[in-house]
Amino acid sequence: MARIQFENVTKYYGNVLAVDKLNLEIRDKEFVVLLGPSGCGKTTTLNMIAGLEELSEGDIWFDDEIVNFMPPHKRDVAMVFQSYALYPHKSVYENIAFGLAMRKYPRDEIDQRVRDAAARLHIEHLLDRRPNQLSGGQRQRVALGRAMVRQPAVFLMDEPLSNLDAALRVSMRAEIKELHQTMQTTFVYVTHDQAEALTLADRIVVMKDGIVQQVGAPDEIYEQPRNMFVASFLGNPPINYLEGELVASNGRMAFRRGELTLALNGLASTRLKGDAGRKVVLGIRPEDVDDRNAPVDGGAIDGHVNFVMPIGSDQFLNMKLEGEELFFRVGKETRHRNGEEVTLAANLDRLHLFDQDTQKSLLWD
Repeated sequence: MARIQFENVTKYYGNVLAVDKLNLEIRDKEFVVLLGPSGCGKTTTLNMIAGLEELSEGDIWFDDEIVNFMPPHKRDVAMVFQSYALYPHKSVYENIAFGLAMRKYPRDEIDQRVRDAAARLHIEHLLDRRPNQLSGGQRQRVALGRAMVRQPAVFLMDEPLSNLDAALRVSMRAEIKELHQTMQTTFVYVTHDQAEALTLADRIVVMKDGIVQQVGAPDEIYEQPRNMFVASFLGNPPINYLEGELVASNGRMAFRRGELTLALNGLASTRLKGDAGRKVVLGIRPEDVDDRNAPVDGGAIDGHVNFVMPIGSDQFLNMKLEGEELFFRVGKETRHRNGEEVTLAANLDRLHLFDQDTQKSLLWD
């Protein structure tokens, strides 16, 4: 069992507030990703789980035990760092076995665990090499193996893939996901990379300035962001924003800015009925438009294409719309040209609306 509970956990560095009143439950055997920009408090949170940072206020529970003053070596956690932290003078075998040897495990058991981990990570042929003879991906596997052999109750990872190239990051994500499924233990993973979070997590914890902004499954975080920060942090290219106001149009509520009017779907229209004149921010993700079919009533976006960026399977359109530059992603079936006027069909069921002052979603509580 490895359920982790934060109760009003706060961390100060002098007068600097790093984590503010964190309340969070990480379930047994769950894969939780702490996601946010640099300085948001995610690594500090991970270090408090590991016992590497003391709490300023609050409590951390492992199952039914408060661990605030429990030293790191008694917490039954294993940590994988961004820098790999391998011993350069030791072989791969010795690096993986080091933690077990320090705990004076029997030699036969150490050997069995090291070789089992190496086989699972496909590095059996590297056991006699030194770290300087390995690629970045191989070093990362060694670091994972060193943590795996401990068979910890909690697996902590701090941006472990950030030093790898893009193609290798993709393959390593799949290996880490498989590792979680086979080990059946609790994983807590820190990253600023939205693709890693969406790929790996059972639940994502989005943080900003030491405060949790939203907790939820990847689809929920992406489809139902609770505020503009969450909406803009996930998505590549990021979500487009346009300031405007709500108006009543043809018996429905709609968003309007200048010549652009987009009708709201039934649920949103009903929810915001009576809010005509309210200042809002429209959010529309780049992929939520169609350039091949005629817009439904109230769903046309007319704009000027500044430039086109082909990306193989699709193309990005940089468009001028009501004085703003927006990005949209469309298929490659229709070849667009720089300077042309286009009409896109907005998916009215996937529009986002936020209050201009609070930046909170008007559609999702």
